[in-house]
Amino acid sequence: MAARGARTAARNAGDRVSQLSLTSADPSHTAAFQRGLAETGYVDGRNVTIEYRFADGQYDRLPAWASEMVRRPVSVLLAAGPPAALAAKVATTTIPIVFIVGFDPVGAGLVASFNRPGGNATGLVLILGPLGQKRLELVRDLVPKAAVIAMLANPLSPDAVPEIREVQAAARANGLQLRMLNAATPSEIDAAFALPARQRPDALLIGGDPFYMTQREHIVLVARSRLPAVYPFREFTEDGGLISYGANIANSYRQAGIYAGRILSGTKPDDLPVMQPTTFELVINLKTAKELGIDIPATLHARSDEVIE
Repeated sequence: MAARGARTAARNAGDRVSQLSLTSADPSHTAAFQRGLAETGYVDGRNVTIEYRFADGQYDRLPAWASEMVRRPVSVLLAAGPPAALAAKVATTTIPIVFIVGFDPVGAGLVASFNRPGGNATGLVLILGPLGQKRLELVRDLVPKAAVIAMLANPLSPDAVPEIREVQAAARANGLQLRMLNAATPSEIDAAFALPARQRPDALLIGGDPFYMTQREHIVLVARSRLPAVYPFREFTEDGGLISYGANIANSYRQAGIYAGRILSGTKPDDLPVMQPTTFELVINLKTAKELGIDIPATLHARSDEVIE
């Protein structure tokens, strides 16, 4: 048994996992991915090598990086964010891809189906679209008299269309006016928030685009001084945002690590169904609520998964 384990370690010594990400480096996400790999017996620097490429929200870097990774002896490619997943899929039809995305991977052509992905790709979906309706409900809980809701969305993002569609439908059903604030660059984010007081909406929704993860400190800083806002992920609330509701991204990275490890051990991507989160986190920042003069309803307190004092 020991001899066979030694042969396995020797065979895997050259395995390389490359991460291609639209976002900036996040230590918690990196640690979660490595933890997932470790659960399947792979440790960075011991029997696998992990390399990282973070685009910091610059989409145009991704195709060249994906092609560069494919030219190397890469065993598995982790693609974080829709643009990274699409760039990886264009770059290779043979190297296994594990993706983390927020859109429909079937409609985007990444996989044939959720249960049997087909081809060389599988991964995890964060389910951004339907959650937009839930976040709109949270806005109404926070600001019951709100009539005009603004939504910050990235018009260049593959995630944006289904998410916007869901929020628009929910706004119409509840008799609310939805005002779109489009922003795909840091300067456009500033311009979107630079509204005269008479045009200012009652509350704000932040879209789930991964580019906004690279700008979350900036977005929170600008938004928290002006409007009550609901964010898509807990990282925004940890940085000072008022309230967030969504999937735990770190958990998705851990599961991606498990999938990468299983592929390194011989499992084909087609045998690993695309996964979707089954639980979502409601995180509230009471310090920010106090700064904005908002009383968090007792019902939200009761439903919250974490409260930041």
